[in-house]
Amino acid sequence: MSRGKAIPFYKMSGCGNDFILIDHRKKFLKDSILNRFAASICRHRLSVGGDGLILLEKSKTKNVNFIMRLFNADGSEAEFSGNGGRCAARLAYLLKIAPAKMAFETLAGLIRARIRGEDVTIQFPIPQNLRLGLKIPVDGKTYEGHFLNTGVPHLVYFVSDLEKTEVVPLGRKSRYHEVFQPAGTNVNFISVLTPRQIEMRTYERGVEDETLACGTGAVASALISGALGKVESPVQLKQRSGQKLEVAFDWDGKKFDEVFLSGEARLVYEGRLWEEAWK
Repeated sequence: MSRGKAIPFYKMSGCGNDFILIDHRKKFLKDSILNRFAASICRHRLSVGGDGLILLEKSKTKNVNFIMRLFNADGSEAEFSGNGGRCAARLAYLLKIAPAKMAFETLAGLIRARIRGEDVTIQFPIPQNLRLGLKIPVDGKTYEGHFLNTGVPHLVYFVSDLEKTEVVPLGRKSRYHEVFQPAGTNVNFISVLTPRQIEMRTYERGVEDETLACGTGAVASALISGALGKVESPVQLKQRSGQKLEVAFDWDGKKFDEVFLSGEARLVYEGRLWEEAWK
């Protein structure tokens, strides 16, 4: 394959979630190959490696700067990612696709973003389907969990010791649990340290493993904790990467409003994908 036919890409990290991003405004990848293409290039050690692939595409909607399409590491197309959305917004700004204040389309709805250096804040659509105090039977034991859809589905467990928590085994069994079928769910394990601080770990659907950060999970964790009276807005959430995300929200006792996620979105490198990367 010649260098001229290689695909330009960018590698970005949102507080530990890493993504491969491609400027796809002039479409050159067929929809029929996108699932396989994403799964191939997200393979660690065999290709670029990442938690997902993000395509920036043209929007025909007035006052919307671009469309963000997200594919998980397993190749499935996802509705949204908080950290992925922040990375997409910063890249769009760097490539002059969008100004510092922008709007972009996702399968989860319209997202608004603001860029300040390496920090990106996005406003979420109003989260849906809050369910508190769910009883989740797993291997003969019943766990209490709480559910919220923040663009993608999230289950939250409160735990006393994150280090001793079996995130992957319990996360996987909860992710596929019959309570959350057919879509399944992401699973967050959190400890509330103070009314303004949470520490968390996440098992991500589509990655099918623990990840170093999760933006939509941070929002779900903060909002559920707020609804239960455990925290106050704004809340800082320490990720497995050691970095922190901040979530701000309004809660009137019945519904959420004005939900924002803020944190670093780092451009790591740019390169060119040769055909061997996805073959």
